[in-house]
Amino acid sequence: MANVPLRIVGIGCNIELRVVSFLTRARQATDDVVFIDLGSEDETAILVEEVGCKLLTCEDDDILSVSRCLKESNLEPADNYLFIHINKQWSLREFPLHLNRSRENWDVYIGLVSSEDEDELRPSKSLLGSSRFQHASVSLQGLDELVSASEEATAHDLSDQLRVRVIESTTLPSLPQRESLATASRFAQLFMWMIESRHPLFLFGIPGIVLFVLGYRLSGGVVNTFTELSTESIGVTLLTIAMTLFGLFAMMIALILYIMGKQVEQVQAQYDGPRGGQ
Repeated sequence: MANVPLRIVGIGCNIELRVVSFLTRARQATDDVVFIDLGSEDETAILVEEVGCKLLTCEDDDILSVSRCLKESNLEPADNYLFIHINKQWSLREFPLHLNRSRENWDVYIGLVSSEDEDELRPSKSLLGSSRFQHASVSLQGLDELVSASEEATAHDLSDQLRVRVIESTTLPSLPQRESLATASRFAQLFMWMIESRHPLFLFGIPGIVLFVLGYRLSGGVVNTFTELSTESIGVTLLTIAMTLFGLFAMMIALILYIMGKQVEQVQAQYDGPRGGQ
């Protein structure tokens, strides 16, 4: 029996911007993480070695070549293998789904990438040696079966004693609306708290900012519009100055009340502490 219960194998090429995040997430699930490089020209291999994960190289990215590469290495066997192809179609949020798939006791479970030329071909009839896969969960017996399989083999050619399933891999739907609703909910809660608590930054700060900005914007229009001294021009000028000053004073009052409130809370905490200890 193998001493390693689960080995996560990442497969990719030129993914220096994503490989560290994948390896970090994978090492949270198991201590045995391996990365198979497909001939990267960037710093992918260097980053893998810096993280401290085992690095292998392979020319092809099909499941048969990857299995043979892993079998021919000097790594000790594992009970289960989880292969994940890191590319632009794969997202890190799909990792928990693949991890749960490896716990379903499949001997060979392969999620193939759909091909435009083979729309009518069922995944179970696809050639394992030429089909691209996104993820795969393989047991030790399943790995040995894939290593000994021919390039023209399909899922039906594997041993009947193994639990085998080959499907078409689908990506999870993106839900940006949920994130925006959660953010809006947090802002709504903050807004209601400021109203109920009569926070000085809300009662004086926001009106002060509005008055100050309006007064500052109107001051430029007053200077450019009124070129003659009259009752109307003086009134508008005084109104603009008063609006700007009221806004500035409101912002100052909000900051002063906020600072004083923090100081009062600290003083109360100092006096409440000894009483609570007694």
